[in-house]
Amino acid sequence: MQLEPATTSSVPQAPTRQSRRALASGAFGATLEYFDFALYGAMSATVFPVVFFERSDPSVALLASFATFGVGVLARPLGGVVFGYLGDRLGRRNVLLATFLVMGLATTAIGLIPGYAAVGVVAPVLLVAMRFLQGFALGGEATGVQLMTMEHAPPDRRAFYGAVLGMGSPISQVAANSILAVLAATLSEPEFLSWGWRIPFLLSVALVAVGVYVRLRVEETPLFREQVADGALPGPLSVVRLHGVAILRLVLGFAPITLTFYLVTVFGISHITANGFTTGATFTMLTVANVLATGAAFWGGRLADRIGRRTVLLIGSGVTLVSAVTFFPAVATGDFTAVLLAVVVASCGAQFGNAAQAALFAEAFPTHLRYTGSALGLTGVNVVFAAPTPFLCAWLVGLGGVAAVAAWWAGVIVLAMVTVALMPDGRSLEGLPLAFGRRRTGVSG
Repeated sequence: MQLEPATTSSVPQAPTRQSRRALASGAFGATLEYFDFALYGAMSATVFPVVFFERSDPSVALLASFATFGVGVLARPLGGVVFGYLGDRLGRRNVLLATFLVMGLATTAIGLIPGYAAVGVVAPVLLVAMRFLQGFALGGEATGVQLMTMEHAPPDRRAFYGAVLGMGSPISQVAANSILAVLAATLSEPEFLSWGWRIPFLLSVALVAVGVYVRLRVEETPLFREQVADGALPGPLSVVRLHGVAILRLVLGFAPITLTFYLVTVFGISHITANGFTTGATFTMLTVANVLATGAAFWGGRLADRIGRRTVLLIGSGVTLVSAVTFFPAVATGDFTAVLLAVVVASCGAQFGNAAQAALFAEAFPTHLRYTGSALGLTGVNVVFAAPTPFLCAWLVGLGGVAAVAAWWAGVIVLAMVTVALMPDGRSLEGLPLAFGRRRTGVSG
């Protein structure tokens, strides 16, 4: 069973109570998801090398810390396959309750792990274990919240609903970086390294409690209930056999978005601070950039329902290509305004293009394979273009400086844009085109 094509009628469909609840639940889950990862990304570049690893060689400690960041991303495909298969058989709602609890509690537990000075090598082992659980749960959570929302959403607002989920990324980064900036400004460095950094991780437990309450109020999607009634149950490898090409296209097509996001928010933090900026100034830049990126995600979603998902993705990717060329020269100037502008351009480009992601992924697969197929695509792009990014950037700097990083960044984006240009834009499996380009009265977000 395929999602109903968008814009098949000139009459817009009004959101239902369940579609609004699904959107609220999805947005909350996406916000917690990115809050967790924003915290970990920032801490892996600044705090964790000092707290959880032996400090005789700071560069080795930094690489080790970046590697633990990658563990969480590498765990995502396993979680995506496991929870995706369960979600296609047991339902989206049941699986999402489990993933949300595991992800939130693992994040809270990170804030309780003692440092290397207290327990030695046990500290990084516990950190890796909790990071693995985070990533494993997120492999099912990230896809599930999108599908729950997409399958409840009115067809002519599907991309916009997906963009609202995407806005959870900059909003959560604003929250995370604001908290970190305040803590860095009000605490001494020893206080921050001793206990201050733990505060935002421990706050996750409150977010989990609220999120579970919201999620319990959302019903299973009508499309999944119809699938169960029809008796369509997937085999574990069916989606790869039937839709392998679509998965590969999605992985490569969204590379610019994922690569830019993780390069700027993880490696970029380390690079900016290494060029003389304080941790507080760096977090302030990220906060401002993500406030503006929220608006970029909003308009990306509105436009993706009108001019097409592919066009929005190409525009966003084009902006990230500009960032690949200008980001490192801007940081080298040492000027706060120049670096802030570079971070803003990168963040806005990534979030604008990402607005098309949820709709494109959901529309690529039939209902009985949608969770598994979307999870493989979404976790695939993170394994290839997110997990190795901080570590690879540090390695490339050693080989050829930041010019090598910029060349790799730009090369990936150009290849991805060619892939997107050749990708079908909003066609259902039955070959029904989405009628983009017609502006209809009465349609609103």
